[in-house]
Amino acid sequence: MSGGSAASPAGLDRRPGPPPTASAQERRWLARPRPRLVVATRSRHKLAELRDLLRLDGIEFVDLDDVGISDEVEETGATFAANAALKARFYARRSRLPTLADDSGLEVDALGGGPGIRTRRYAGERATDDENNAKLLGALAGLPSERRGARYRCVLALALPETQGPRGGLPVALSRGTFEGRIATTPRGTNGFGYDPIFEPASEPPGGATVGEWPPERKQAVSHRARAARRMRPRLLDLGG
Repeated sequence: MSGGSAASPAGLDRRPGPPPTASAQERRWLARPRPRLVVATRSRHKLAELRDLLRLDGIEFVDLDDVGISDEVEETGATFAANAALKARFYARRSRLPTLADDSGLEVDALGGGPGIRTRRYAGERATDDENNAKLLGALAGLPSERRGARYRCVLALALPETQGPRGGLPVALSRGTFEGRIATTPRGTNGFGYDPIFEPASEPPGGATVGEWPPERKQAVSHRARAARRMRPRLLDLGG
């Protein structure tokens, strides 16, 4: 639940009370229950990031723990889109609420698009960010900047539990975002997470700043997730944004 909000008996959050100067129409709008949107994550960081990127004050963003879902879905898809859709459908059915899921990762040209869907597990199932970065730098050792091209990709999937596809399945709406760049030769910077300390955006010259050296607000303006969120936002407006 959003901090400081009182839940109604139906579990819907209400907006803060109207200011003294609010019109009657504004008071009615502020009194409406906010629809809930499940973000298919247990990460408060990702929940807050998507809330900030989507800028939909009329929706209450909740994560899996907020709605009491302990089940985990096995990500068996071969693409980011397949895994995002799988998660959105699974958790929409479990929660019976509109559900937004994402799947994202890093593609490196010299690795044929790898690590791809194994981005988080590149150096092993329990690998740390430092271990993943070290393995990637080792795989690209000696390659010049023109052969170190890479990109972050993100796919967002939205599933609405009350809808039904032509063959009885749960349809999903997808949006995509890409953030082009290259892999640096050494880690630099402490901002961000994952591969950010070794990812140089295409807007930087070879050897220029990595995302780990960028201020967070600069990354948020152009990242793969930000671009996917901007494309998804119009679909979410119908929920009450």
